[in-house]
Order: sequence, then structure tokens, then C-alpha cells
Amino acid sequence: MRPTEVAALVELDPRMIIPVGTCEQHGPHMPLGCVTIIVERMSADLSAEFGVLLAPTVEYGVNVETERGFAGNASLRKKTLHRMLNDLLDTWEATGIREFILLTAHEHDPHLEALSTVITSEARVRAVDIFGVDVSDLLDGQSEHMHGDEVDTSLMLYLAPQLVDMQLAQDYMMSRDELRRYRRGWLRVPRASPGSIGRPKLATPEKGRAIYERIYSKLRERIFVAPSPET
Repeated sequence: MRPTEVAALVELDPRMIIPVGTCEQHGPHMPLGCVTIIVERMSADLSAEFGVLLAPTVEYGVNVETERGFAGNASLRKKTLHRMLNDLLDTWEATGIREFILLTAHEHDPHLEALSTVITSEARVRAVDIFGVDVSDLLDGQSEHMHGDEVDTSLMLYLAPQLVDMQLAQDYMMSRDELRRYRRGWLRVPRASPGSIGRPKLATPEKGRAIYERIYSKLRERIFVAPSPET
């Protein structure tokens, strides 16, 4: 978009969606950027429906540490992601943006902390993890979202099936306590894991469509349709 087009859109609606992805392993069957692909598609669909400005995607996030290396992984430190977003939002706020919607699909506490602690002068910041939406009733082998799992793999089979090789999918489960510590950054992805956690072998494109539509519906209702708390 040209500057005049951006200015005209901001006059109509001073909000901006910023997709924040990651570049990390999600099992041997999935591309490194699957989180980025999922959140970018969700952001683009919401932007198109509501006419809200869509920023270029931030393709790197704070990755979970692993006990063994995975080729291609690229992670930012929490403070690096935080500072980068602070700088970006500061410049966009100066051009009239009054609400930022940081959309991510990465349940890792240090990553979410980097998003949720961004500081602006006056503009509102909403950090939204799309996996905060409950999809447990749509799953067959899990009770919640994990990593490169039944949820992520189903979404990718729906959104970009050409990038998924189900013949390489491997199931690997953690206990509830291990999963809690993993999300908080206290536990590395174990060496025995293929890079994913959960049951990706149970993924289907039909399940992915149902999950996507559930999440999309909740986000549009709670963030884009519901009145602002300030009104």
C-alpha cells in the first residue's frame, strides 16, 4: 500500500493487526514456519472482513529450547522481540494507529510476555494467542493444544496441505505437568521428541477446517465485533 492509502484506511479505522509467527521445528512432517502460516492466514482473513490495516508479518518469535538442534530454527530473545515490537508500534502510533492487535499462535510464556508487555504512549495493545480458544471437543487424541500436534497439523492440512508430509508424522506425548513446565520455558523439548508434542497422526483437513472456523469465530466476536471496553 502507498502512504496515502494507509492514511485513508487509518482515518476509517485506526486499528492494525500484526501477525507474529515463529521459525521453529514442529516435527519432521511440518515446515518450520507453520505457526507463521497459520497466524498470517487468520490475520489476513480478519483484515479482509473488517477492513482493518494489516502489518507485514513478524516471522520470528521466542522459541522453546530443545535438547537437540533442529536445522533451520531461528529464535529471538524475549527482550529482543519486545524491543523490536516497541520500536515498530512507536512508529506506527505516530502515524495515527490507536489500537494494535498482536496475533500469534505460540503458547510459550516468554514469547507471550514479550508481546503483552509492549509499551505505547496512548494506543491500546491487545496480545492475542489464538490457541487460547478451546477446541478440545474437536480433538480425538488430546485434551488441549500442544506443539506440531493434532491441532497444528490439522490446521496445516486445511490451509497448506502441500507442505505437510503425514508419512513422517510421529506421536510423542508429555504429562500434564511436563506440558505446563514446557510452556513456561522451564522444560526443553526432550531429545526423544521428534520436535513435536502430541498426536499429529490423528490430524485431518476436516478437523483443521472445524478448528480454524471455531477460532476465527471467537476472535471476530470478541475482538472485532464486541464494543471496546472504553466505549
